[in-house]
Amino acid sequence: MEVATSKSHKMLIFNTLAFTICFAAWMLNGVLVTFLVSNEVFDWTTVEMGWLIGIPVLTGALMRFPVGILTDKFGGKWVFGILLLLSAIPMYLLSTATTLEEYALYSLGFGITGASFAVGIAFTSVWYPRKNQGTVLGIFGAGNAGAAATALLAPSILNNLTDGGANLEGWRVLPVYYAAILFITGIVFLIFTENRKTAAANKTLAKMMLPLKDIQVWKFGLWYFLVFGCFVAFSQWLIPYFVNVYYLPLVTAGLFAAAFSFPSGVIRAFGGWLSDVYGGRKVMVWVLAISVIISAMLMIPKVDIYSPGKGIIAKIPGVVTEVTENSVTVGKRVYHYSPKEKEDDVNLIDSDKMVILPVKKTWQEAVVKVGDEVKKKQLLVKGTTRIAFQANVWIFAFLAVLIGAIWGIGKAGVYKYIPEHYPDDVGMVGGVVGVLGGLGGFFTPIVFAYLLDWTGLWSSAWAFMLFLSFAGMWWLLKDSVNKEEKKVA
Repeated sequence: MEVATSKSHKMLIFNTLAFTICFAAWMLNGVLVTFLVSNEVFDWTTVEMGWLIGIPVLTGALMRFPVGILTDKFGGKWVFGILLLLSAIPMYLLSTATTLEEYALYSLGFGITGASFAVGIAFTSVWYPRKNQGTVLGIFGAGNAGAAATALLAPSILNNLTDGGANLEGWRVLPVYYAAILFITGIVFLIFTENRKTAAANKTLAKMMLPLKDIQVWKFGLWYFLVFGCFVAFSQWLIPYFVNVYYLPLVTAGLFAAAFSFPSGVIRAFGGWLSDVYGGRKVMVWVLAISVIISAMLMIPKVDIYSPGKGIIAKIPGVVTEVTENSVTVGKRVYHYSPKEKEDDVNLIDSDKMVILPVKKTWQEAVVKVGDEVKKKQLLVKGTTRIAFQANVWIFAFLAVLIGAIWGIGKAGVYKYIPEHYPDDVGMVGGVVGVLGGLGGFFTPIVFAYLLDWTGLWSSAWAFMLFLSFAGMWWLLKDSVNKEEKKVA
């Protein structure tokens, strides 16, 4: 459209509402699987948890491509409305699951809610002029905050449904609630929205697929793998993370996870505006650089390390004549040392006192006794160095929220360019980019689970983020350098 109208704004509101509902449903397993395992309703391993959390994301990722094509062909009203109605069926069936296989199958079914992004991007884009695409698509993308709604509300609802854990089978009502909301939203969407198609509606499938030959499409997808896929992964993974690393109740862990998800969704609109003003490339350079820095900070685990420290050796041979709590005497020579103090045994890791930086403690203790004959350069007093890092929960949460917000800006930065490069193929190209981003949301929790199993460190997930952020920034900067060299040539 050349100019935005009141009808444009109406469609934006309904698109954003429907996307928020879908995203909330898409992220359900992060809360529900953690609850079921924590309360021993099902005996699933960490790796099985990772797969179950990732399965809905896989469906949503893979379905974005065909759903995007359908949206270009038939318009967003019918595709979005039918998607909402269909997704309600497996969501309801989830309430009947009794085995791992059944739970996985129904999760695979309701995962189609994740494909709503490809529909909404295309259906929003056709109602606005090109100059406003970054801002309006950012506003639509704020529906990511649906993840925060699930993380914030679902744990409390589960607590009420199960009478505080006394009636664990009450969990089965929660998927029924979600199914009802999806169904009602679908009906409302079909009644109150108006259909509109892109120019691609008259293209053959072969012509619609032509942009896939352009490397730019795949570049968008790889950047989106990080800023969207990893956001999706952590929206769910942070719940078991807080439960296991900081021993928080599920409801509190949900609050922290919501704090991560909500700003990232809301700030996406601001990221769209930044992309309109400064360009997506500049925005992405800053997003990836900050992601590298924060990931490096978050990858440091809670640690309590004891290592051999500075000791004392005999300067001359002789016989030990006296050993006290802070000195050793060999002949007439006295060697003074620093003994262990009571505070050296304090548990700094789980202390209520906030410790921001790593704390180093050192002490020494004698390894000889009175009457021992020692040689020159023999060890008299051994040293011990203790380094403790608390990884305080409040500091960790602040940094997690910050990186989530940065990724939210990055999501808008990537999608700003799609309507500019492919104005008549937004659904199809947006679908491909969404597939790659969604695959990030699927594979990343599984990678997290295997890294945790291999290293025993929950923070290994952030080490993986550091690797992805650095690789993305390097590739983006290299691409910029190559373009400048071509201009000079």
